[in-house]
Amino acid sequence: MSAKEVLRKIEEEMQKAVEATKREFAELRSGRANPKMVEGIRVNYYGTPTLLKELATIGIPEARLVVINPYDPTSLKEIEKAILQSALGITPISDGKIIRLIVPPLSEERRGELIKIVKKVAEEGKVSIRTVRRNGKECVRKMEKEKKISEDDRFKAEEELQKITEKYIEEIDNLLENKEKELKEV
Repeated sequence: MSAKEVLRKIEEEMQKAVEATKREFAELRSGRANPKMVEGIRVNYYGTPTLLKELATIGIPEARLVVINPYDPTSLKEIEKAILQSALGITPISDGKIIRLIVPPLSEERRGELIKIVKKVAEEGKVSIRTVRRNGKECVRKMEKEKKISEDDRFKAEEELQKITEKYIEEIDNLLENKEKELKEV
């Protein structure tokens, strides 16, 4: 394996860390409706825990409204139950055919709590990226020890590794900034 292949592999792992952070941000409820709020809820569908997004279409007709339309009308009660048991904190409204979730505006106190959570999630993402960088650095140094690359190549690879790391940490900082803005909107 060459230094370039190691760097490519490291970059892929860093991209995965950023994607994981994005997913966690999407699951955090802001004052706006978002399909990702409910997609990951597991519903007991004939004894099998099934993701809500596999059982229904999820729409956002308005900024503060989520509409869930089950493919199988008999699953409506189980979907309602799963939403009530989730950490979402929203009571579903059902008319027997579809479920509506009205997303209430966030209180100032809840906004503060969510901003702390978002910062923690962002920091975890950065830690993942730094861990990947450390592993990459160890791999490159090992390659130099085994005489697979020269000392100059090791320095170049470590410089490139640092640039890649800074790029992905900046990406997480941007995601954090955007999520904070979204949470501060009233």
